[in-house]
Amino acid sequence: MNTLKPYTIFALTLSLLVSGQAFSAVDEKQAAQLGKNLTPLGAEKAGNKTGTIPAWQGGLKKEDIPKEFVSGKHYVNPWPDDKPLFTISSKNFEKYRSNLSEGQIALIQTYPNTFEMPVYKSRRSAFQPDIIYENTKKAAKTAQLLDSGNGFKGAYNAYPFPIPANGLEALWNHIVRYRGHYAIRRSSEASVHRNGNYSLATTQQEALFNYNLPDGSEETLDNIIFYYLSLSKSPARLAGGAVMIYETLNQVQQPRQAWAYNAGQRRVRRAPNLAYDTPIAASDGLRTADDTDMYNGAPNRYEWKLLGKKELYIPYNNIDLTNPKLKYSDVLATGHLNPKHTRYELHRVWVVEGNLKPGERHVYKKRVLYLDEDSWGAAVVDQYDIRGDLWRVSMAYLMNYYDTPTTWTGLDVYHDLQSRRYDVQGLANEEPQFVQINLPIPPRNYFKPSSLRRRGKR
Repeated sequence: MNTLKPYTIFALTLSLLVSGQAFSAVDEKQAAQLGKNLTPLGAEKAGNKTGTIPAWQGGLKKEDIPKEFVSGKHYVNPWPDDKPLFTISSKNFEKYRSNLSEGQIALIQTYPNTFEMPVYKSRRSAFQPDIIYENTKKAAKTAQLLDSGNGFKGAYNAYPFPIPANGLEALWNHIVRYRGHYAIRRSSEASVHRNGNYSLATTQQEALFNYNLPDGSEETLDNIIFYYLSLSKSPARLAGGAVMIYETLNQVQQPRQAWAYNAGQRRVRRAPNLAYDTPIAASDGLRTADDTDMYNGAPNRYEWKLLGKKELYIPYNNIDLTNPKLKYSDVLATGHLNPKHTRYELHRVWVVEGNLKPGERHVYKKRVLYLDEDSWGAAVVDQYDIRGDLWRVSMAYLMNYYDTPTTWTGLDVYHDLQSRRYDVQGLANEEPQFVQINLPIPPRNYFKPSSLRRRGKR
């Protein structure tokens, strides 16, 4: 672990002083750091001492956005001439061990002849709307965890804890990170077997981010972070099925609400168990419900620790991985993604460790999340089985959605080290469009369970 920064040490000390019921927001002096020595979202604005991580200078400039890009279509790489500085492989990973997670090292050792990490110049391209920056600075002074950390108050359309005092606050920044207002994505999920064969399941997904709506407020939130709808398009046995979710903020107080429509039975049913470690069928059991989006849902089954910061090679600026000139067969290799199309950069990350509470049940005894300091998105997650052995490694191949603007995932990949299989979410290279974000906001009654039968068509 790298040496902790002074304000990180302060935050860790503060976490020992707060109660288990409600945690205090930061004071005026701390909040004043945002936009000065800290970025508006709480990252260190300065680069590192060696210069391998540059200073944050506002993120990608608008004039650097490729002119040929059309919103809703596939993103265009602003740095097409970038070449790898070096490649981390089984031959040299010991040299870079201090900047790798245990899961990344395990992937190299599991696939010593094929898994590689091409490392590029680090570009701190992340930037977000000014309203997010403004609301985050306000939230820094008002946001508080509630109900032993299962919810919070005092923040809306913001990162509630830009200067986190504990692991729960850092985790909430990931869960409610900014991803626009209303998004539609048609993409495929692939479960790749150990021989390299895979099957595709194609869905159209829609999400209304209730926590970020410009005409909303904390008072109108009604404990719902977002509404989500997934419509199955293929294969034929799944086509016409649909799932609708109301993602609640405090899921201990009000559990996630979910409904499923089966086209064959033409019935809408409640899906009360779509949470925690429920295996997801579309992934061939390679991810749990709370693996999705690297981590989601109620945090109550784990004790969360903020371990500080680390400089880590993480997937970043992976626009080329989503290039429509690539076929899925170009992207999916045996054991892992084709390294030729991936991009890693050295960035600072917050390290958050979750340990299963005594008496609680989950297939993961421990999970370690590495959160990109510039966007709060989890880039790498290492998951340990009930014996304490490293089992699964998840990676979000982050990229810049510069028309939104935000940093979000291009592909989410879930590796099972024991079965040597992996699952990929978000494949859209062969789709005519990519993710459409910030579309006109539909009325909230658009996301009604009663509409599933009408919308779920083969």
